Amino acid sequence: MEDTSIEITICLGSSCFARGNKKTLEAIQSFLRESGLSSRISLAGSHCLGKCVNGPVIKINNTFYTNVDESNVVGYIEAYLEMHRNV
Repeated sequence: MEDTSIEITICLGSSCFARGNKKTLEAIQSFLRESGLSSRISLAGSHCLGKCVNGPVIKINNTFYTNVDESNVVGYIEAYLEMHRNV
């Protein structure tokens, strides 16, 4: 059974934002749109995810990813989807 309740939360706090999460947000939005996943995965912003020292940060459901940028975020999303494909 495919999991349809996936939420990506991206930290938009000042530390993560200053380190480039605006570009990461744009990369996530493009990936979801281009791969047809926008209806299956929700995207939310958060003021702070509490992991500033390791930012930028995103969270996919309950899994945190640190040191995220526009060059690696799609890989994290794809890996998460692959790991949870048959859950």
